[in-house]
Amino acid sequence: MAREVRLPQLGQTMEEGTIVNCMVKVGDEVKKGDVIFEIETDKATLEMESPADGFVKYILAETDQTLPVGAPLLVLGDKDEEVPQSFVDSLKAAAPAAAAAEAAPATTTAEPVEPETPAKVEAKPAERVKASPRAKKLAEQLGVDLAAVTGTGPAGRITEQDVKNAAASQPAKPAAAPVPEPGLKPGAKLPLNRIQKITGQKMLQSKREIPCFYLSVKTDVTDLVELRAKLNKTSDIKVAYNDFIIRAVAIGLEKFPIMTGQLAGDTIELAKSIGIGLAISVPGGLVAPIVKDVNKKDVRQIARDSKTLVEKARSNKLAPTDLEGGCITVTNLGAFEIESFIPIVVPGQCSILGIGQITKTCVPEDGSIMVRKLMSMILSVDHKVTNGAYAAQFLDFVRKLLEDASTFSVGDW
Repeated sequence: MAREVRLPQLGQTMEEGTIVNCMVKVGDEVKKGDVIFEIETDKATLEMESPADGFVKYILAETDQTLPVGAPLLVLGDKDEEVPQSFVDSLKAAAPAAAAAEAAPATTTAEPVEPETPAKVEAKPAERVKASPRAKKLAEQLGVDLAAVTGTGPAGRITEQDVKNAAASQPAKPAAAPVPEPGLKPGAKLPLNRIQKITGQKMLQSKREIPCFYLSVKTDVTDLVELRAKLNKTSDIKVAYNDFIIRAVAIGLEKFPIMTGQLAGDTIELAKSIGIGLAISVPGGLVAPIVKDVNKKDVRQIARDSKTLVEKARSNKLAPTDLEGGCITVTNLGAFEIESFIPIVVPGQCSILGIGQITKTCVPEDGSIMVRKLMSMILSVDHKVTNGAYAAQFLDFVRKLLEDASTFSVGDW
């Protein structure tokens, strides 16, 4: 029985995806759960798994092709089954099915016709190298030619261990001269990657649809800096300033729940749980995965979760669920010595908090001058959801939490 495999909805906001890599070729046997495509969505590049067992009969999608959710990608069948060309043509001609009908089985009852010649079907897929994203990255670092590596993974896929073994067996050679990045000469044109295109579209949507106002405050984090240094001397997990900030914001969202809301017709719909986005710089752009249920976690657990998300983001391993459920995003440019900046609200969220550099500042106190460590925070807020007074109370509450080191439980450290 032949069945089509369609592009699933890999995230709540996903409407289309781009085929980055096809991991199989015509004739390959695949098992349910085997990775068959790498799909780039509006959030990240994700691995698509086969929804069923079978043998690949036809591949309908091409690398770099952008397709809507529900579009047919390939056809699976039994080993010796001949799939009529008319069935394949009907898939190509039909409009994409709804995501809910993904991978619906289709019994072939038409008389078998001569199948498409293997040379025609396999021409493009046969040229592709099947390798996991991590294996590709490692091969690039070690200078291993993937075309010369035999894969031991599912369907002959090249794994990280295959790359390591190939690197160990090849003779040492001088490192290749670095290749200059394209388009760095004056007057050159730099092509946008998909992440840059999607980011541009989302930010333009934000500017058009979200009427923002902006609130700025200086936060005295002198005691927090000392607490972090003290805790990181003995802790098995290193805590970043962002972890304290995320914890304080989560407490603030509990006290000021409208800050989790979104306009839905004539009502404001509050979030069912508190998730906070953490802006992370990755090659080719920026992603903001969500730290989930932050109000139920202490700083150390937030640090663990944040570290995991950073590692997944930078190794291109984020799952769709890692990118859903955010109420607010925290973005920090302090490491780049940026004192303050105005961030743009992510569509689907109420606000975004921009964090600047911690700077030593002379502050008058009780008739004398004290040197304190101040940090700038700028909050961008959707005025459709809340007003300035409410958001100002929220930001002031978060500021006070950060200035009071006793906010953060250290009993388990």
